Amino acid sequence: MEARFITPILNVSDLSASFDWFKRLGWRKNWDWGDPPSFGCVTSGDYNIFLCENGQGGRGKGENTTTFTSAGDEQQDQGVWMSVWVDSVDDIYKHCIENNVETTLKPEDMSWGVRELHVRHPDGHVFRISQSIEDSDD
Repeated sequence: MEARFITPILNVSDLSASFDWFKRLGWRKNWDWGDPPSFGCVTSGDYNIFLCENGQGGRGKGENTTTFTSAGDEQQDQGVWMSVWVDSVDDIYKHCIENNVETTLKPEDMSWGVRELHVRHPDGHVFRISQSIEDSDD
């Protein structure tokens, strides 16, 4: 098999609220389906994520406030973890703070050569927003 595209599908508790959350993150609603809508798509650049209300996968937000530090817990959330590569983690962090998007790891240089930020969807899906340290302007 040679994959042409991969589109993750996230189980969400509220499709409309999820569209709003992704908008605050800087993505846009592409489409929705159903009456009332129970399935939809958000887009950033050439990339899509499907959202399915109450189906197709798991979700669950833990009580943890951090996800990847010595005090964090990367196993409490039952949602999907996804890695998103960007040009500037620090710019995304600033955008997240300005738009009230929960961050569970502030931008940090990791030993494996990336600068990384974690944000968490209300249903427990964690986005590891990363850039190569070599690409960093810092």
